[in-house]
Amino acid sequence: MKKIFWFATGIAAGLAVAKRLAEDPQAQAVIDDATKRARDFGAAISEGFKEREAELTKPARKPAAKKPAAKKAASKTGTAKTAAKKPAARKPAAKKPAAK
Repeated sequence: MKKIFWFATGIAAGLAVAKRLAEDPQAQAVIDDATKRARDFGAAISEGFKEREAELTKPARKPAAKKPAAKKAASKTGTAKTAAKKPAARKPAAKKPAAK
């Protein structure tokens, strides 16, 4: 029953708006202005979406190629590797006196 009531109410409201738009050119101008603004907003959103999509889909820049020949030459000369540092010994934490 509720569905029929809301369906009939929607039809009546639609007919009332259509009659008002047919009788009042000022109301038609307001609707036309709102429609134009909504389309402009939708176009701006669409344009921004397409720009962002193009940013995300364009191929990423490849990093500069390393020179493998220089690396091989350094390893053949017999240069010594630097020794790994040992972690520093931890100092025991100073005990704080208990608060009374």
